[in-house]
Amino acid sequence: MEFKNKKSKISLKNSFSNLILSWFYKNLRNLPWRNSRNPYQIWLSEIILQQTRVNQGLPYFEKFLNQYPHIEDLAAAPEEEILRLWQGLGYYSRARNLHKCSKIITDKYQGYFPEHYSSLIELPGIGPYTAAAIASIAFDEPVPVIDGNVLRVCSRYLGIREEITSPSASHKIREFLNAEIDRNQPGNFNQAVMELGALVCKPGKPECLLCPLHTNCVGYNSGIASELPVKKSKNERKSRFFNYLILKCGNSYYLQQRNRNDIWKGLYEFFLIESDRLYSGNSLPDIKNLPVKIGNCIYESEINRHVLTHQNIIAKFFIIECAQTEGIDQSDNVWFLPQQIERLPKPILIDRFFQENLF
Repeated sequence: MEFKNKKSKISLKNSFSNLILSWFYKNLRNLPWRNSRNPYQIWLSEIILQQTRVNQGLPYFEKFLNQYPHIEDLAAAPEEEILRLWQGLGYYSRARNLHKCSKIITDKYQGYFPEHYSSLIELPGIGPYTAAAIASIAFDEPVPVIDGNVLRVCSRYLGIREEITSPSASHKIREFLNAEIDRNQPGNFNQAVMELGALVCKPGKPECLLCPLHTNCVGYNSGIASELPVKKSKNERKSRFFNYLILKCGNSYYLQQRNRNDIWKGLYEFFLIESDRLYSGNSLPDIKNLPVKIGNCIYESEINRHVLTHQNIIAKFFIIECAQTEGIDQSDNVWFLPQQIERLPKPILIDRFFQENLF
């Protein structure tokens, strides 16, 4: 294999694995999921940290663990409760798959996680990265974890100039990690590579002189570390225009649940008119399918912008008092008092407006 010759020229003391593990033990962050080999806690942390920075994800990890100390507790919880707790993290399919996976592990595996990568990857919401993290950290299976941090470290160390998601680059990195992973402590090895990517081998401006690997790093020695990894150009975000009608009847407000396969599935929002533009209070279209007879628009918000990974949401809110105030049935799950809205899972865009203007 192409890396064997390279490895044989380096003393064992200065191998990739030894250097990065030595650095890790001196520099690792004290994170709560590192104090346990409990697969439930490892799984929970990994799902939360997908697409999420550690400082943002940590409070959510602690909230979930306090609310659901065991996987059986999570499995027994209502989905709406889980989505409410997840509110603000985005990518809500992660929360729905978290719930679905907890039910399978509770029912099929009696609350115990499968111990092997090949079984873990069959579970909903658990892809190659998460399966490798659980298998290696909790069960010492020597399977490498590959995430964005790992790709960055390896592409620079090996000097890979191909586009990082190409089959050739993926093969080189996986082959390298399979050869280097410490068979006695694969979990620590995987965490060490990820930690180095997060703290030292950063995007844009790597701190190469602080890196334990820089002596043998092709990217550093070739002066191209900051140019790696090579990525595809990002697609331009599309813009969507959301006009929210906040229908107010007495002390109750109308909200509907998003059930289409779109953003925010399962979350609650005000009555939405999605259009190719934003309206103004005196130019709202004549809507025939409203659940009540409406009166005047008493409030029109400024433009609100909410940036998602692939979309820009541009929104305005209009508070409209209902001309019809009788016959509102709060048992039909569309009319809610403010204290009830507070407990509903909502997109952060909706929750922010609710907290600032209605609650």
